[in-house]
Amino acid sequence: MSTDLQSNRIVIPIFIATIIVIFLIYIPIVFPALFSSLVGNYSDTIKNTFEFGHQAFILIFSNIIILGFGFAYYKQKLPTQLQNTIEKISSFEISKKTTIIVFFIILGIYIGFSTPELFLDEKLQWDDYESVLLPALELWPYEESDNPYIQEQNDRYVRMFLLDASLDIFQNIKFLPFISSIMVVVFTYLLTTQLCQKRFAGIISMVVLLQCNIFLRYDTIAVYENFWVLFYLISLYVLKKGWFLSPIFYILAVFSKAYVAPFFIMTLFSTYRSKISRKTKLAILLSYVVIITTAVVVIFAGETLYPKVFEIDPPSLILGFAATAFQFRSDLFILVMLLPVSIWLFILAKNRLKEADSILFLIFGTILAGPVVVMMTYFYEVLPYRLIPLIVFVAIGIGLFFSKRSKVS
Repeated sequence: MSTDLQSNRIVIPIFIATIIVIFLIYIPIVFPALFSSLVGNYSDTIKNTFEFGHQAFILIFSNIIILGFGFAYYKQKLPTQLQNTIEKISSFEISKKTTIIVFFIILGIYIGFSTPELFLDEKLQWDDYESVLLPALELWPYEESDNPYIQEQNDRYVRMFLLDASLDIFQNIKFLPFISSIMVVVFTYLLTTQLCQKRFAGIISMVVLLQCNIFLRYDTIAVYENFWVLFYLISLYVLKKGWFLSPIFYILAVFSKAYVAPFFIMTLFSTYRSKISRKTKLAILLSYVVIITTAVVVIFAGETLYPKVFEIDPPSLILGFAATAFQFRSDLFILVMLLPVSIWLFILAKNRLKEADSILFLIFGTILAGPVVVMMTYFYEVLPYRLIPLIVFVAIGIGLFFSKRSKVS
């Protein structure tokens, strides 16, 4: 079997699956009442199932324009001057020196505007801080609580250790969460450049992430910190740098937030598609088997809360997609770009950048994770900050538009 044929057999099903879950997000934007009328608790009270949502036409027409323009570009049907301009932009690269300057300017602006948030009183921002996190910190690490939401906090050992350290060492519980958010931006850049070897693509991915309202809303929040996102991104990045570190950072992510546990499937797919030796791939697989087995034993053999909260409810899967769509109401740009980016990644994966299908699969997985978790347990719901990994991978996908190589060194 040829390499191209084998690659197509992998990327096509992933692309189809990704398009399906994207449309399951788009449908509630266009028809907000549809899913609730089918499986919701208040279906009898819904009078107009197919009433258009207020963002429906923006979503539809934006995608028509972007996809139409993209199709014309791909088929080289645009005016010659415009076609050449786009080619120059997509192959544009900046020098290492310029990259360093631009990188730190962007990061400096972000840090400068976000630093004042460190001095806000979080209990005035989020009720969960005073009702859940503070009581958990008072009990950490030796005592337990009868309140399952407080106890669940203390089962996230890495996260609680870091929050406790932020409070004790820096006298500010927001400090280390903010540092982790800064590093999420850094590793968004690093993952993009590692994937396509283009510095300019990495800069674009940073900018896309930093314009995202969801990311900026939660970047300094202790109760909804980004430790788990950072550790997971590092686990992906080190696959090619020092593979033995990947399962370590993955388990740090899991014990920062259990929500990330199923993400190992995406990690193993990324490993399979990476340009590393077969021996290294096998070693990574075995290391993940060991680390996941250990984590399962710790969770289920110990006295953690997680085994007690499983309750499968299939209709919640559909409502989970509606909830995901609702969380994007303030980030319309990311929402609109889900479909064009996925199509672009599919084209890249079939042509010059095989590993683009890893980002496509990561987008698929991070979309699906929320609805699946909601279906499997009553304990969780789809919340905006849980979409940050998805936003990161969409940002990387947008950066990959600039993945054509140039001669700038």
